[in-house]
Amino acid sequence: MKPFDIINSINKSKEDLSVVDGFDKAYISFIINKGLSYFSDTILYANEMNRLHVLDSKVQFHYLLNSIRPRKRYSKWYKNELTEDLKAISEYFGYSYAKAKQVQHLISSDQLLVMKQKLQKGG
Repeated sequence: MKPFDIINSINKSKEDLSVVDGFDKAYISFIINKGLSYFSDTILYANEMNRLHVLDSKVQFHYLLNSIRPRKRYSKWYKNELTEDLKAISEYFGYSYAKAKQVQHLISSDQLLVMKQKLQKGG
């Protein structure tokens, strides 16, 4: 069982997975709440479970299972895109991803080329 099975159960099938072996290990409240936060009709339920994170996983699951109306919900998960330019900037200056993204517009393409040449590792 995976957290995405639990999200599908809450959203679509309304099947009680809390009796299945491995439920407690698969129920990761952060992942479940993040999956529900992408939709306007479930974001408030996810926020309520974030607020009450100390509750047992079965209690959280039953609240979400019985509160959210069944509907097919699907969205792509947001992921940070680390481009070659950002990799070069962060490695050259020792910056984190966020800091490299902030200073990316300050660096010209010629400077970026020089950085990439200096960072090139031979084999």
